[in-house]
Amino acid sequence: MRQVRPATEGWKQKKDSEGRPLLQFASPKRGKPPVHLADLTPDERVAKVKELGIPGFRAKQLEKHYFSHWTHDPAAMTDLPAEGREEFVHGMLPALLTEVRRLETDRGDTIKFLWKLHDGALVESVLMRYPGRITLCVSSQAGCGMNCPFCATGQAGLTRNMSAAEIIEQIVRANRLIAEGGLGGKKRDDHSLERVSNIVFMGMGEPLANYARVMQAVRVMVDKEHGLGMSARGITVSTVGLVPAITKLAAEEIPVTFALSLHAPDDQLRDELIPVNSRWKVDEALDAARAYFDKTGRRVSIEYALIKDMNDHAWRADLLADKLNARGRGWVHVNPIPLNPTPGSIWTASEVPVQNEFVRRLNAAGIPTTLRDTRGKEIDGACGQLATTEDDEAAAALTPLEV
Repeated sequence: MRQVRPATEGWKQKKDSEGRPLLQFASPKRGKPPVHLADLTPDERVAKVKELGIPGFRAKQLEKHYFSHWTHDPAAMTDLPAEGREEFVHGMLPALLTEVRRLETDRGDTIKFLWKLHDGALVESVLMRYPGRITLCVSSQAGCGMNCPFCATGQAGLTRNMSAAEIIEQIVRANRLIAEGGLGGKKRDDHSLERVSNIVFMGMGEPLANYARVMQAVRVMVDKEHGLGMSARGITVSTVGLVPAITKLAAEEIPVTFALSLHAPDDQLRDELIPVNSRWKVDEALDAARAYFDKTGRRVSIEYALIKDMNDHAWRADLLADKLNARGRGWVHVNPIPLNPTPGSIWTASEVPVQNEFVRRLNAAGIPTTLRDTRGKEIDGACGQLATTEDDEAAAALTPLEV
């Protein structure tokens, strides 16, 4: 049995004064994005509209244009008075994302967007068409402060938290592109709606480190009267294991799917793979995940990147099964995913027979396990690959902000 130890290549992991991997929970102070309709509760929207000297019912009209027609173009809002319309719309729906570039793969069924935020920070989101559903992988932070050595996003650290509206705008822009026919053609027997149906918070950032804004965004997503009207069951919130925030999420009474990015069942390896494990150990994270199931009745997903000779050993599959079964049956589903490899790196995907044996052992132990389909590898749009490059930064510098 070969055991490869985690090691950084081509970059230096940030450490604290005691030599431990640095964790950034607080967002660095930068200029805040302009307040947007989606940052506000329905009552706050009405109050803000009235502050502008406009009747409160106009807020509902604006919501319909933005959340149902996916537009912030004043010219399209002919039900609003022509006089002052432009100032009103731009005041309530300020520009938040500027598209820098768009990359496509899978015959146009997967699109990666590079967005520039108002302060020049760069984030990415990935839109994917599957039979019967359209999934958008959204970012919740520019960069990430969790410092996991195998994830490209974490290598540059945390630039800042994203606002709720910046998160929502990724969905609105994706829906507009779909409505304009920009996401491949669906199969003849696919009767799904032509809009984003599933959200995964698996883009840039640790969602639960930006808790308040992520939850405001989720509330807007599921609000059928004043928001996007999506199903909470189609929204997956992922975390590397911020235990107190998992407990808060369970108490929200919004039945989103919860995913724990575990990647190792033993503390010795997970301390190195997932630095936050130094705060909350494997058993604490699994206890919180089980409590989420008990509170919501929603089966938990365990995400597990299979890395060759590092965390893919048969004994680790057995240990993972034992730890999950010790907390009961029927509460969890494991999603192993072959790591998206980098040429010449120790960080590479497990070999297919090893992947299959890992999955077989979990299933044999009664743990439902499905090897996950990976999309967008060719455009660096797959899990763990979202990171801005020097080319991205150069392209962004030449792209004027939208107004």
